[in-house]
Amino acid sequence: MSERGSVRFGNTTIGYEVRRSERRRKTVQITMDGGGVQVAAPMTTPPDELRAIVRRRAPWILSHASGEMLETAPKRFVSGETLPYLGRNVRMIVDAGEVHLPEVRFDHWRFRVAVPEGLEGEERQQRIRRAIVGWYRDRAAERLPNLVKRWWPRLGQGERSRVLIRDQRQRWGSCAPDGTLRFNWRAMMLPPALIEYIVVHELAHLTHRNHSTDFWSLMAEVMPDTQQRRQRLREAGCTLPL
Repeated sequence: MSERGSVRFGNTTIGYEVRRSERRRKTVQITMDGGGVQVAAPMTTPPDELRAIVRRRAPWILSHASGEMLETAPKRFVSGETLPYLGRNVRMIVDAGEVHLPEVRFDHWRFRVAVPEGLEGEERQQRIRRAIVGWYRDRAAERLPNLVKRWWPRLGQGERSRVLIRDQRQRWGSCAPDGTLRFNWRAMMLPPALIEYIVVHELAHLTHRNHSTDFWSLMAEVMPDTQQRRQRLREAGCTLPL
């Protein structure tokens, strides 16, 4: 027999199918296939216990899941919603004000968004989103070049690299043949340790263009906890909004 359930993890809903069997006595097994997340369980395991098990395994599930297996809650850009900044969830406060376009301020770990009077519906959401994305891009333009300057002496490359901020859906960053470094503005949603990992990763590509053993050796030399940060980035990347 089978049943379905779901759990929330960050901004993501993980749906799963439970397959119960009389042969299975104690253990609960979670697997993934083209159809999604499968939970094999004994007949007597309560649904609440299964939800707790899936929630504990959520980081592993997210790191292996394809996009169609997951459902990220869409943002409505209203007061009370949160957006991540430097790894912390920041609450939004949205108010109408005497402005021509939405304006975003970051004040005591709150996003304060002023919107024009009378702006409603889908247009309101789109304009607020545009303003928030612009705010993130500005923070990326401030922070990422400074991180490049801080780290390039340790890698011996990057002193003359241009740093560009881009909207890259599939990448956190890239390193062009001419040494230009491009970074995804969404990196500003991550904890500082993961932002540093992204910067060091691209700087290392100035020396090793592929992901060879030499590349990972260089990464481990300048950032000993490279593999831990890499895994955390995989897990975090599946739950970011916008």
